[in-house]
Amino acid sequence: MLWRAALTAALVCGIGLLPWLSRTDPALTVLRARSAERAPTPETLRAIRDQLGLSDGPLPLLGHWLDGLLHGNAGTSWVSGSEVLPAAAQALGVSLMLMAGALAVAVATAAAMCARTLRLGSRRRLGDRAPGGTAAAVLAALPEFLLASVLASVIGVQLGWLPALGWYGPQWMVLPALALGLPAGALLGRMLDDLLPCAFAEPWALATAARGIPPKSVARQALRRCVPALLPNLGLFVVGLTGGSVAVEQIFDIPGLGRLTLQAALAQDLPVLQTGTLALVLLAATAGLLTRLAARWLIGPALRDGALHSLHRPTPPAPRTLPLLYGALLLTVIGLGLPRDPLALHTDARLQAPSAAHPFGTDALGRDLLARIAHGALNTLAIALAVSVAALVAGVLLGLLPRLSAPLVDTVNAIPAVLAGLLVTGIAGSGPWTPAFAVAVVAWSPLATHTSALLQQERATTHLTATRALGAGRWYLLWHELLPAVLPPVIRHALLRLPGIALSLAALGFLGLGAQPPSPEWGLLLAENQPYAERAPWAVLFPAAVLALLGALAVTAAGGIRLPRRRKRPTNPSGTPGEAGKAVPEPERQPNRPDALMASAPASASKTP
Repeated sequence: MLWRAALTAALVCGIGLLPWLSRTDPALTVLRARSAERAPTPETLRAIRDQLGLSDGPLPLLGHWLDGLLHGNAGTSWVSGSEVLPAAAQALGVSLMLMAGALAVAVATAAAMCARTLRLGSRRRLGDRAPGGTAAAVLAALPEFLLASVLASVIGVQLGWLPALGWYGPQWMVLPALALGLPAGALLGRMLDDLLPCAFAEPWALATAARGIPPKSVARQALRRCVPALLPNLGLFVVGLTGGSVAVEQIFDIPGLGRLTLQAALAQDLPVLQTGTLALVLLAATAGLLTRLAARWLIGPALRDGALHSLHRPTPPAPRTLPLLYGALLLTVIGLGLPRDPLALHTDARLQAPSAAHPFGTDALGRDLLARIAHGALNTLAIALAVSVAALVAGVLLGLLPRLSAPLVDTVNAIPAVLAGLLVTGIAGSGPWTPAFAVAVVAWSPLATHTSALLQQERATTHLTATRALGAGRWYLLWHELLPAVLPPVIRHALLRLPGIALSLAALGFLGLGAQPPSPEWGLLLAENQPYAERAPWAVLFPAAVLALLGALAVTAAGGIRLPRRRKRPTNPSGTPGEAGKAVPEPERQPNRPDALMASAPASASKTP
């Protein structure tokens, strides 16, 4: 609790110092937010400083805000002059309603993604089938702002089935909930589909199936076995859907907390920004605590007694056809577009449909879209890969220290990527690597949470208890038992996050915080061509298709990452295990076949410990 309180205080204080750290005049920023037409004369700026108390410096302002917060008063907005606490509470309520709808969509999408695995596994017909994920990859790789724009323009405007703008009732929640919930549910479903085959191969599942237990009961217990490893990430999704849906709230004109925080950050309205961030931090801490308690409740006494079986066992290699196919398609697009000029203007060919001269068509300035996508891929993919590697390393290292990382994860996850981009830009200044650093600040938290959840369950497995009883030390267990079991699923998770990293960079570009024109970065491409989606849909569909292709490549390539097969324990020339002081013998895991389990029972029963 002390560590969590210290992190929250550091975050709030850092936000309070933002105008002075960014070396900007907060009076000028507030004046522009109040009235863009009013001239910034010295008298006007002096009046604003006197009104807000800016002349006293940041520390007295921060102390005054904290003192008011202790008495239930978060101050008044520097821009509108209204009370901050009622506005923040109303925005939080809107965001929580939107989060609930998006979470329902995400759960339904995840269930649809895992339906085939549950049906086959409950009837013991999984075999060596590698879990699929192409559909999940396409959904997870769709940018939320692009999906929101398509839903608003097609379903809301052209078809008129649902309202597209505003927030006046349940009907206005459907389209934004779909835009937020479909990508999140696809990612959760793919992660769950990765764990289910191993759950169905555990001895309890084989025994229940042999006794004639109904397949639905087996599938329900398999879900209960796998869900605890994903619940912490579900808590992160809750906070991300609440505060990170800035672009969706902007498109649908929703007065949520993410939009309120973004507007306050742009205007440097510190009372509103600090209150909104504090609300997100408290929500993250509550969601993290509830998900950890729910995971313990679902697992039951087995977590305490060390009676679990490892969910991460040697699996057959996944088919390599799809990754090679997707990789070849992506390389073909890049190879065909690199010889073309991405900056050449053709005013007589504006918004031209795909043709032999321009296979992907042209944009509003007549520039070749194939050339811009290919040249933007070099920048987008390189930055996304670098950020993913850094997030993987940081996530694994911090995930091994859950007492240190859990409060840090909750605090960092409460900062939307857009707000992190504003903070990083304000402190470090704008530059080509500023968006990448802003995304990297928050990208490691899901991987650290996943590592901690898997590590907690792996420490409670029977084979680890047996290895510890044979005299294995802490470092031996870490290098030879825990890391080989935890790293493969976390690396697969990192690969699944690779399109999400690219999408975060694209979202910053969409909101004007990333690359600037005429850069061909993918997020900027989508932002530039989104207003012409109805007139020239190819200008948006082709960049989105390349993003979806990247997601399909990442998902199918992640299926090839697996545990190496364990080596047999060393023996001396007489054929007996090594003496004390040598390598610790590892208990052999039984194969995942009923006949092998039955055949090995008498032999294992005759051995002495």
